[in-house]
Amino acid sequence: MAHVKIRFMPAMRAYKLYREKAQYFFVATGRPLKSFRGACFSMPQFNLEKYLADRNSVINQRLGELLVKKDEFPKSLHRAMHYSLFAGGKRLRPVLALAACEAVGGPIEAVLNTACAIECIHTYSLIHDDLPALDNDDLRRGRPTCHKAFGEATAILAGDALLTAAFELMAKTDGVDRGAVLMAIVEVARAAGSTGMIGGQAVDIESEGKDVPFPVLEYIHIHKTGDLILASIKAGAILGGASSVQLESLVKYGRAVGLAFQIADDILDVEGSPAELGKAVGGDEKKGKATYPAFVGVNESKKRANELVDMAVDALSGLGDKAEPLRAVARYITARRK
Repeated sequence: MAHVKIRFMPAMRAYKLYREKAQYFFVATGRPLKSFRGACFSMPQFNLEKYLADRNSVINQRLGELLVKKDEFPKSLHRAMHYSLFAGGKRLRPVLALAACEAVGGPIEAVLNTACAIECIHTYSLIHDDLPALDNDDLRRGRPTCHKAFGEATAILAGDALLTAAFELMAKTDGVDRGAVLMAIVEVARAAGSTGMIGGQAVDIESEGKDVPFPVLEYIHIHKTGDLILASIKAGAILGGASSVQLESLVKYGRAVGLAFQIADDILDVEGSPAELGKAVGGDEKKGKATYPAFVGVNESKKRANELVDMAVDALSGLGDKAEPLRAVARYITARRK
């Protein structure tokens, strides 16, 4: 990149030129330009921690308003639902839905019910994943899994109830074109079904202890984890009124981020600690699961995850500053420790 002298330019002209160069660097590398030689100021950093905290607060408040109260009869079922749904967690899927809506100029209220619904679906999948018949895990987010706290039968029913509640929440979306609401529901339903998340989980289980070809590994990762992440982004874009060009950009972003997220999870199962993750580690290797580190090693897995993050960020080049939360989340995916 050529050196550009802007020190003695008028302030506004210097700022505009600096921003142009910074944006070029960011699109090319997926990293913000913290300083530019010859510039007399630094580009402000996006505060992802604050953004996540603010959006989590909004999501949790709406979930509390929409979900059946935990003391309503039958209490054991509703307490199990609340126990798992409000156990903490990053809320990345609903946050991505809100961020995608904002990126295309939509109000977060348009997608808030759907964002909450997606978190219900994600939580149901975790409850069922932890069951003895599947991953047989005792800890989730630093405390006993739902079936350990409430028993297997109640845990199964709590997951069922959360999945069912999700579609009620989406259907109750007000103030948005009903056609857009229907499209968003279809996207989420497909992503959560037998050709999406559940299909990926089925192939994941069938592949344990086997030497599977790389395309099978890709299928597992793209569908088990990536599809619901992509659907979160698509739903946010659709309900936010995205144009076809904007939607195409966000789909490219979502596909890259979804796969990067699962590769990062694979790496954390090797390098993470129970204290950081709030659950046992090393389970993938013990069960002979098909993972990126098992296929190509940890270092190559990290390289591939970073490449995908760069692809995701590059896909947002035409969306401007409103997409900055999405860029920040993409970078966070490979930097996180839990």
